[in-house]
Amino acid sequence: MFAAEETYTWSADSSPREGVPQGKITQHEFSNSKVFEGTRRRYSVYVPAQYDGSKPASLMVFQDGHTFQGPGGDFRLPTVFDNLIAAGDMPVTIAVMVDPGHKGELPPKRGWSPTPSNRAFEYDSVTGDYAEFLLTELLPEVEKQYKITENPELRAICGNSSGGICAFSVAWFRPDSFRKVMSHIGSFVNIRGGDHYPAMIRKTDPKPIRVFLQDGSGDLDNRHGNWPLANQQMAAALAFQKYDYKFVYGEGGHNGKHGGSIFPDSLRWLWRGWKELTP
Repeated sequence: MFAAEETYTWSADSSPREGVPQGKITQHEFSNSKVFEGTRRRYSVYVPAQYDGSKPASLMVFQDGHTFQGPGGDFRLPTVFDNLIAAGDMPVTIAVMVDPGHKGELPPKRGWSPTPSNRAFEYDSVTGDYAEFLLTELLPEVEKQYKITENPELRAICGNSSGGICAFSVAWFRPDSFRKVMSHIGSFVNIRGGDHYPAMIRKTDPKPIRVFLQDGSGDLDNRHGNWPLANQQMAAALAFQKYDYKFVYGEGGHNGKHGGSIFPDSLRWLWRGWKELTP
């Protein structure tokens, strides 16, 4: 497994390019949630250089936002977004990178130490609560500063692990607001009932969402379930219902190495056809 993971490297799309305009990231806090009472969290907002406020931007929300926001790490979101937006491979897109909620005071820095206490409840629950939190509480704060499209075809959501199943839940319960999903090493297992999703997909009329899944044969196998099998079941269910989906299956473990290495191409696939959706 570890030898295979070493083969996952970044492409030129994940490195800064001379002449490509660079977006900016701002840091924020949110502590007034009624959906998840008593929680505090940090989030950051990436705004591309091409955004000038003359028309609404597309939107992409990321769970565990601190894992995406930096120029380093596995995903290198600011650099990848800069390059793909400049190349026309995705629309002018504002990224909102949200951390899970903490009960009580926030730790000094964003990250995993300590693990956000409300993460599993927010991310792994098979409900529309997290979507409600985004749509009625957090995103309105962002929209006080920036114009964001209301077209659900131009609104995407992404996450890793429990953040991946959370992303799927948002689109599943609110396809009127989000129709593009990207899940890396998604936790479609029985942490809080997520293992029911393949059966729910098969027994529910198809929803107008596009789904990208990534996982590896070295992913987790524990008391909650088997991640590789769960993601294969998700892919099989999506195929059965003829969803617009893609499943990239590799050899990696429960980390962002594989997902980060293909992140630019994954975004290209997710956003393909976007020019036909914009005036």
